Amino acid sequence: MYQKKDNSDLQCDSLQVHPDIVKSVKNDMADDEILYDLAEFYKVFADSTRIKILYALSKSEMCVCDIGQILSVSQSAVSHQLRVLKQMKLVKYRREGKSIFYSLSDSHIEQILNMGIEHICE
Repeated sequence: MYQKKDNSDLQCDSLQVHPDIVKSVKNDMADDEILYDLAEFYKVFADSTRIKILYALSKSEMCVCDIGQILSVSQSAVSHQLRVLKQMKLVKYRREGKSIFYSLSDSHIEQILNMGIEHICE
């Protein structure tokens, strides 16, 4: 039997606005453009292949071939995802002869991954 979900616990019982809270938060809000960029940043983390690449790169600098082998995906698929990650400044690369090695752009990326894993495992 289908039961209608009750969302009453998610809503106020009255329509009373708290002006002091509203004013304080409005004054502290980041600009819309920054929040839009933040949303775009987090969208990159919505793809499991990209997450796997970032996680692998948190362990070691690697080339496309290494990443593809670890993830069991084609070099083409890895390259495509690395392009997205580079555009969002999550990974960087360096050339060594004919090889290109990728790594995380900075320690913040590893911290974001670790915080997400910690949150999920709680």
